[in-house]
Amino acid sequence: MGEIFVLAEHRQGELRDITFEMLGKGQELAAALDAPLAAVLLGHNVEDFATKLAKHANQVLVIADEQLEHFNSAAYQQVLAQLITERKPSLVLIGHSACGMDLAPSLATQLDLPLVTDCVGLEFEDGQLFAVCEMYGGKVSARIAFRQADTYMTTVRQAAFPFEEGEPLGGEVIAVDSPLTEEIKYRRFLEYVEAAVGDVDITQADVVVAVGRGIKEGDNLALVEKLAEALGGVLAGSRPVVDAGWLPPDRQVGQSGKTVKPKLYLAVGISGASQHVVGMKASSTIVAINKDPDAPIFKVAHYGIVDDLFKVVPALTAQLEAR
Repeated sequence: MGEIFVLAEHRQGELRDITFEMLGKGQELAAALDAPLAAVLLGHNVEDFATKLAKHANQVLVIADEQLEHFNSAAYQQVLAQLITERKPSLVLIGHSACGMDLAPSLATQLDLPLVTDCVGLEFEDGQLFAVCEMYGGKVSARIAFRQADTYMTTVRQAAFPFEEGEPLGGEVIAVDSPLTEEIKYRRFLEYVEAAVGDVDITQADVVVAVGRGIKEGDNLALVEKLAEALGGVLAGSRPVVDAGWLPPDRQVGQSGKTVKPKLYLAVGISGASQHVVGMKASSTIVAINKDPDAPIFKVAHYGIVDDLFKVVPALTAQLEAR
């Protein structure tokens, strides 16, 4: 079978985490197929990116063009359509980001490729590709078979596949000529408009202490906030806490909030609904405090404390402060 493509996503001078998550999964799939893994890098003056990607792929295909300096789905589609047609990869992985959702459906339609979006699982079985997608707000996991094709395409959910640094692959960096011959005038980049970030960016924190409806009322947040401070972390919450107005929306973790991947995620009084879990399950260490031993959060937690948070949180805080 042909190689596996991973489309590198970068923004404002940085490679996005989703790129490395897809490369990690791509290595696993490539090993199963005994096929090479290629990172596809579109951009302008992206030599540093190529060097970083070469550690995690057998090849880095670099298409450099001034028109590719910023993401433009029309330009990306032209370039990728030609590259896929020429090289016929078995699988193309694209991040399920704003960029990927703009690009993948149109590209798949142009090339008549089977596409499954927002995948949280991927595997080849007897040469047949299967994807796992969450449906009905995460309540159901569907295993989806692709129609038979030479090339498959998927978009991959952020944090669906944890990335771990392995032995550097030392991939070859290959320059590929850009097929863009005329300026694309009907769609062009103007500027980045970043979403407003509150006083704390929970996505960048190493320690996140998240609170759920078990806190009972907003006045009790101070109890958990004190624990977060003792841990050197930030306070976040589940949707019910945000809906109640106890925390601002930029502190919400979950499907309708933000995805976090801290070194430590402490879930306090959170039941663990699937909509919340998708936003934090990639955390390195998950600790849950809940008085209900059957709470779903314990299924994803590495460590669990079955007890009343109003007893446990002050005791933990006191121990931390004593140290």
